[in-house]
Amino acid sequence: MTIHHLNCGSVRQIEATYSGPAPAHAVNHCLLVETDSAGLVLVETGLGLDDVRDPEGTLGAEWVAMAEPVLAEAETAIRQIERLGYAPEDVRHILLTHLDVDHCGGLPDFPQAEVHLLAAELTAARAEAPSRRYRDAHWAHGPRWVTYTPDGGDDWFGFASTPVQGLSDDFRLIPLGGHTAGHTGVAVREGDRWLLHCGDAYYYHRELATDHHPHPILDMVQTSSEVHHDLRIGTQARLRELVRSHADEVSVFSAHDPWEFSHYN
Repeated sequence: MTIHHLNCGSVRQIEATYSGPAPAHAVNHCLLVETDSAGLVLVETGLGLDDVRDPEGTLGAEWVAMAEPVLAEAETAIRQIERLGYAPEDVRHILLTHLDVDHCGGLPDFPQAEVHLLAAELTAARAEAPSRRYRDAHWAHGPRWVTYTPDGGDDWFGFASTPVQGLSDDFRLIPLGGHTAGHTGVAVREGDRWLLHCGDAYYYHRELATDHHPHPILDMVQTSSEVHHDLRIGTQARLRELVRSHADEVSVFSAHDPWEFSHYN
């Protein structure tokens, strides 16, 4: 199994809160996983071709003004996958942390894929769209939804986990509540370690540090978009404990931190 880390949609430039890292555009960190038996698996889609070509029509003017997306077609998942020598139909499964516009904008580029997510997220998106958060243009093509309702337990490093239909046990959905109604992390086994894509459970790597603190700009985004403050803060506390206790077994990263993304490229 081969894992590629892709930035599928740069947005506004930000600065770190300490000296050293250069300013960088926030990213949309996606994973492309080449499997032996299930084709390509895409974790998140980032922004898609329709978003690049008609941003106000698909993403909405309010989101575009807030996020300041770069809108480069070369950054879309479909174009990066093609550069690796694959066709769009080779992507057989898409795993989403949630349905915010910057996480699912590429869905129309892969209409044949099964799209896996928590049932609560799809219900909320259908009820609220169109909004700044959810844009039904991203699923007007009728995705092949596969939804999940977690049943509790703590079988993955103290977190509940849900297996993904049609995929091996190397893939798990790890509910990480607070950001949206059905927000989940996505765990992928890489050799003898796990990667945990935390989506928007946190935005900035220093939020998981012992002396944790948020990024001033990114924190405005996450606090204004949270659906349950205490649950979100509790999720971050649990992720800090995961990093402290299992850093030798799990690599944790969020969707938008450019300095985290740079570690994988």
